[in-house]
Amino acid sequence: MARSSFYYHQNSAQTDKYSDVKAMIKQIYHRHKGRFGYRRITLVMKEKGVIINHKTVLRLMKTLGLKSIIRVKRYQSYRGEQGKIAPNILKRNFKAGQPNKKWATDVNEFNVSGNKLYLSPIIDLFNGEIISYNLSERPVFAQITDMLKKSLKKIKNTENIILHSDQGWQYQMKAYQNILKEKGIIQSMSRKGNCLDNAVIENFFGTLKSEMFYTKKFKTINELKKEIDTLP
Repeated sequence: MARSSFYYHQNSAQTDKYSDVKAMIKQIYHRHKGRFGYRRITLVMKEKGVIINHKTVLRLMKTLGLKSIIRVKRYQSYRGEQGKIAPNILKRNFKAGQPNKKWATDVNEFNVSGNKLYLSPIIDLFNGEIISYNLSERPVFAQITDMLKKSLKKIKNTENIILHSDQGWQYQMKAYQNILKEKGIIQSMSRKGNCLDNAVIENFFGTLKSEMFYTKKFKTINELKKEIDTLP
């Protein structure tokens, strides 16, 4: 080997700026027994104060030969006629100084022996409390309005609460937006294709699936419903 090549490779090994990040990725990956993919690992790192792009985490995981053993199937919302898109008011600022200032919502799909169940919760970003939720065997608009009305019954003063979601068709519906407007709730939406804009609720669904859904064999949708209803 030429001397110049030797020193080039030696210096490259010594100046790996991602060495600490790689070690942290491996630690998180093995702690969760390979269940976490690059998005979940990125979120955990952010919680620990390490801010890094999720694409960089994906690239480093590939170089380390790490891949999630669980392939989470994301709920694909029906893209019908597009309604009004709200601005991203939240801007990934997931901290709230007191309850009922910032809420987040989304819909996630569960598959049990070919039958589907859709979970739609509203989470308070102050402490992660579930304000309300709805379970439905079909992805219908009534599920979203029912969940929202449950929250409005529990929380009387909703003036200036920020309610954040993705750009799903349900949240673009005029009827949904009218309810928010009537109650003084400020609507916020993630940017298109930016799941990390709603990271808290993405993390909630990931934890729920890895710690409850994937660790137990459910035979029917009703079994899964009962399990979710008994969660704290």
